[in-house]
Amino acid sequence: MTDSAFLRACRGEPVPHTPVWFMRQAGRSLPEYRAVRANVPMLASCRTPELVVEITLQPLRRYGVDAAVLFSDIVVPLQAVGVGLDIVAGVGPVIEEPVRRAADLARLRPLTPDDVPDVSASVTALVDELGGTPLIGFAGAPFTLASYLVEGGPSRNHERTKALMYGEPATWHALLDRLADIALGFLQVQVAAGAAAVQLFDSWAGVLSAADYRRYVLPHSAKVLGGLAGGGVVPRIHFGVGTGELLGLLAEAGADVVGVDWRVPLDAAAGRVGPGRALQGNLDPAVLFAPWGAVAAKAREVLAAGKAADGHIFNLGHGVLPDTDPRVLERLVELVHAESAR
Repeated sequence: MTDSAFLRACRGEPVPHTPVWFMRQAGRSLPEYRAVRANVPMLASCRTPELVVEITLQPLRRYGVDAAVLFSDIVVPLQAVGVGLDIVAGVGPVIEEPVRRAADLARLRPLTPDDVPDVSASVTALVDELGGTPLIGFAGAPFTLASYLVEGGPSRNHERTKALMYGEPATWHALLDRLADIALGFLQVQVAAGAAAVQLFDSWAGVLSAADYRRYVLPHSAKVLGGLAGGGVVPRIHFGVGTGELLGLLAEAGADVVGVDWRVPLDAAAGRVGPGRALQGNLDPAVLFAPWGAVAAKAREVLAAGKAADGHIFNLGHGVLPDTDPRVLERLVELVHAESAR
């Protein structure tokens, strides 16, 4: 497995072809995913090993991607430590009791392996099934988890989040410190069970200025990624949406691979991230709805720009959109492998 194209690209080593996987490939657009998820709530499906294994494997059967990604959700560890929440269809995570005062932090305890035995079981079973194909584990970054907890659910402007961040910085840092421990614990469980790489998702970090990210967020993301540092530990991917102005800081937080959304070309991103780190991305997910000729042309642009990086993993600039035609993703994997083969 250590010689897989995906892991070699993470380390910036020569590869036989540019490896490819897709964020949110486990589910979303696949009819077989919708069939097995019928009448099963999202969080229940994330906590049922048999379903997790089946859903994680489905895109490998369809697409022949170079890595699997664990089917889960970033709020699973929050639920596991006792936070009352639900994932509401068409809305997203909804928190029963938002965290808005210092006293509310008492509800956030550290996560232990005993909180998520189902996750360990899912990863172990998947590693056995996958053979030499790497499995990517993941967790939500402290800022994004904090945003859900403070807002009570998804937010367009993150008003309450920023009000707490600016108005009560001591409470803010205490909150993110606890969330960093929870995220790190969740990743450590996955690595111990056999995950070959991890990705830290900071979906909402792009709402911050670089100065605010450095002051209020970077130390806590660095705590998560730093907890997985050292010889022999798995590659660490760090990704956020709308983070073009933060790419260097995402790298500084401790990433081996920086995920780039579609707004910044990879050759420009390589300059912002600096040498010694690979890049992941970054085809616009909406491009997949265009005629195939346009999809192919855009994919070739990504491959060409990715040559500027010290390692490139082809991916979308965010997750697969629900109405994406799976046949287009099949053709895209074939194109990436064929045109980048050495």
